[in-house]
Amino acid sequence: MSEKYDVLVIGGGPGGYVAAIRAGQLGLRTALVEKRHLGGICLNWGCIPTKALLHGAEVAHSIAHAGELGFSVGEVSFDLHKLVQFSRSVSQRLTSGVEYLLQKNGVTVLDGTARLRGKGQVVVDGEGGERDYRADHVILATGARPRPLPGIEADGERIWTYFEALLPKRLPKSLLIIGSGAIGVEFASLYNDLGSEVTLVELAGQILPVEDAEVSALVRKSFERRGIRVHTQAQVTAVQVSGEGVRCTLKGASGEQVLEVEHVLSAAGVQPNVEGLGLEALGVELERGFIKTDQACRTNVFGLYAIGDVAGPPCLAHKASHEGVICVESLAGVEGVHGLDRAHVPGCTYSRPQVASLGLTEAAARASGRPLKIGKFAYQANGKALASGEPEGFVKTIFDAESGELLGAHMVGAQVTEQIQGFGIAHALEATDDSLLSVIFAHPTLSEAMHESILAANGRALHQ
Repeated sequence: MSEKYDVLVIGGGPGGYVAAIRAGQLGLRTALVEKRHLGGICLNWGCIPTKALLHGAEVAHSIAHAGELGFSVGEVSFDLHKLVQFSRSVSQRLTSGVEYLLQKNGVTVLDGTARLRGKGQVVVDGEGGERDYRADHVILATGARPRPLPGIEADGERIWTYFEALLPKRLPKSLLIIGSGAIGVEFASLYNDLGSEVTLVELAGQILPVEDAEVSALVRKSFERRGIRVHTQAQVTAVQVSGEGVRCTLKGASGEQVLEVEHVLSAAGVQPNVEGLGLEALGVELERGFIKTDQACRTNVFGLYAIGDVAGPPCLAHKASHEGVICVESLAGVEGVHGLDRAHVPGCTYSRPQVASLGLTEAAARASGRPLKIGKFAYQANGKALASGEPEGFVKTIFDAESGELLGAHMVGAQVTEQIQGFGIAHALEATDDSLLSVIFAHPTLSEAMHESILAANGRALHQ
């Protein structure tokens, strides 16, 4: 007879493990199936290890510019292997923490690969063979993987995905990156700071295509000043791999050119992990390849839910975790649960300079036809930014001119990823520009630029 659970979660990433923990907290008998690593892509191959490597890149940048502050550092050596080891140790520490939290909340972890055999029926293929389980509620949190480009498939040697880019055997002399979303831009910044010659190729008309155009323009200017070659409205049409590197044919507005690099990193988006789950037999509805859900994360099949990347963009860890809580609290009957507002999920890119945003871009806000008030304040006029030697960047806020609703916030510069949640809280509490004008921001802080952008939207900027 198959074992029975109240909730069975398939996938142990930031969506799945948070959903399992919350279910355990609510007293539901819960199991979590994970085939490889607790913490999923985020903890093991994405959010966390990349930030550890980017910390190393920041140190490299600080050392290179130490003379500006009067420090003489002498000859500097760099051990790439130690930096990679540091990033892996951070991931392992957090993964162990996830395992402890699951145990603490009474969640049973099942090692293996899961598939749906029917409604509420799951078979797990593990070391001991297949075992059957039943559950009143099954949550799919299987995530996504790098999307392969036809003719430019990763080989793990010369053509990388982010998996290989996180574990380089040595620092490449030259690297061409296809795709300039958050992943591509972060790796471009990282490898440039470590000493590689970087070329960034983007099919769209701007890098960071989902960001506000002014933010994108500043990042591009900053990258090009650092020596990163940026090609927009361009694509790699062919690659030829040899023992020495990769010969890339690049087609853009000005015609074709050939570039020779040591490695190519394919960072052109992700695709959902929906194969092998048994979705077809149950008639689970998909939308652009992702599992279609409602605001409570329910699929069209009763008792079956989907959260995180497999349920569609934005493909972000914090969105997945938030969905995990919404999903479990909704199925458990918790009162007052609010559905996910995808338009106001904050997005962060941890390049140099950093980028953070939520809500509508200026172009999208104007396209909505609403009357707008837009304010912008440059870091160059912020005392803390100047004192920290980080004057590059700005804060931009977009309000509905009639209601005062915060429609969008866009930030680029030092530590903006640590500040964006201030605008997130404001939006969640339905704060208007009038109420935000009266908030006191501490001095000297980078966050004063947030307040000044709100003042500027109302024609009241004090320091510009």
